[in-house]
Amino acid sequence: MQSLDKIQAAILPLKEDIINHKVYNVITEIADLRVFMEYHIYAVWDFMSLLKALQINLTCTSIPWFPVGDGKTRALINEIVAGEESDVDANGLQKSHFEMYLDAMEQCGADVKGINTFVSTLKETGDFDLAYQKANTPTAAINFVNYSFEIINSKKPHLQASAFTFGREDLIPSMFNTIVNDFNQKFPSQVSLFKYYLDRHIEVDGDHHSHLALDMTATLCQNKETYLLEAQHTAVEALQQRVALWDGAYEQIVANKLASNTNV
Repeated sequence: MQSLDKIQAAILPLKEDIINHKVYNVITEIADLRVFMEYHIYAVWDFMSLLKALQINLTCTSIPWFPVGDGKTRALINEIVAGEESDVDANGLQKSHFEMYLDAMEQCGADVKGINTFVSTLKETGDFDLAYQKANTPTAAINFVNYSFEIINSKKPHLQASAFTFGREDLIPSMFNTIVNDFNQKFPSQVSLFKYYLDRHIEVDGDHHSHLALDMTATLCQNKETYLLEAQHTAVEALQQRVALWDGAYEQIVANKLASNTNV
């Protein structure tokens, strides 16, 4: 893991920016939480796409089967996929974390039409621009997803692993602890599924999966200076995109508050 020390040091200020982002301070009402979720769901969705890109590149997902890569990286990614794609929800049903998040949005009263339209249109047409248009996807979410798919389409596993590890998994514990504690006090009866989702992420992603992801990234970088520098650049950009996504949610929440005050 020492090969990743420079990356960890380079991204520390950005991680602090996200952990201490101003968006958390303006989420004071259930309506604010709904807006946050309507932005965040795009990150939850494209996280799964990034995860599956890694699985495709690191394992054999075609027929006839042939061994791909080495057993260690296959084991690491397959274990993470199983946990993210078929976890157990609050009712004991097996669902992906994306589906669990959708359930939480519906309970909270957040708008799921946008993300559902985006996913269904993309599934039907494969056209991202059309899907964004039909779903009225926020600009910050469009930029976030587009960057993720730049990394996915690079077909470079060490870059995909870096974005996955440092832009997502390694970030989740600190980022979500703040929200969990805050909303457990403010909206205990309205966000139980959201709280379960966050608690589950802290439990699974914040501990076991983050260690697996770090191990996978170190293995894929092969201790090569070029790969490590590319991985560091990707990690920084991925976190910058996360900051921008949070900025977008913050601006929308503040705009809604101002509009509400004006109409009173």
